[in-house]
Amino acid sequence: MPQLNPNISEKELQAHARDLRVWCLKMIHKAASGHPGGSLSLAEIMTAFYFKLLKHDPKNPTWKERDRFILSKGHGVPAQYAAMAMTGYFSTDLLMTLRSLGSPLQGHPDRARLPGIEASTGSLGQGLSIAQGMALGHRLDKIDSMVYCVMGDGEIQEGQIWEAAMSIPMHKLDRVVGIVDWNKGQIDGQVKDVMNIEPIGDKFTAFGWNVIAIDGHSLSAIIKAVEQAKKNVGSGKPTMIVADTLKGKGVKFMEEGQNAWHGSAPSTEQLDKAVNEIMGGGK
Repeated sequence: MPQLNPNISEKELQAHARDLRVWCLKMIHKAASGHPGGSLSLAEIMTAFYFKLLKHDPKNPTWKERDRFILSKGHGVPAQYAAMAMTGYFSTDLLMTLRSLGSPLQGHPDRARLPGIEASTGSLGQGLSIAQGMALGHRLDKIDSMVYCVMGDGEIQEGQIWEAAMSIPMHKLDRVVGIVDWNKGQIDGQVKDVMNIEPIGDKFTAFGWNVIAIDGHSLSAIIKAVEQAKKNVGSGKPTMIVADTLKGKGVKFMEEGQNAWHGSAPSTEQLDKAVNEIMGGGK
């Protein structure tokens, strides 16, 4: 199947993004461990891809013609697990086993344990290189599928990212689309204070990428950017989408606390407050 529902409305997608946020918080609370801030900042990105943009089949996760989706910032995987469960890869009941011994839903993506996960990530900086390898493989196999790679902004402080950033344009791999979740925070503080990465777009432009800057919480902007990247196929230039996001998006006390919520699970009281806020009409 080419995708789940190409005609899904933005209103429906917004509802899915709200539900995805709630699942992330419930999973992390139950596990008493995880990364809520960077999972919530991914909610619209994951919703747009899994419900509309990806060419994939949840009932046949090894379908050869599928698009590949790599979550290089593996600590944000609760958002991916929630999107996968909500689109039918597995039952939502499994979500509450996050980080449990023996569960396929480990704290970072594990390709060997969960069908539908394309790469085992979490050792930051590796995903874009994996995306390059997949795209080269597609070229050899004559598969016209896209390869998407979501990276964290703190993650792109890693040197391996920039080796791939040089190599992918050199090989004219224009079916590679990178997405930077630019939420501006990492475990040690603000990204600009730990190792400044700005101006992100100018850097990737200099390396030969087609760069698109968007509001990473606007579903229409995400969809438009990916559609633009697909139209760019044939140019020889890969696309990098710089998605301006907010760590902890959707929960006021997490947005304000930001880095304190990089890797801390909410208490029962905090969970109830957060869920009530998300379901009270916030995007």
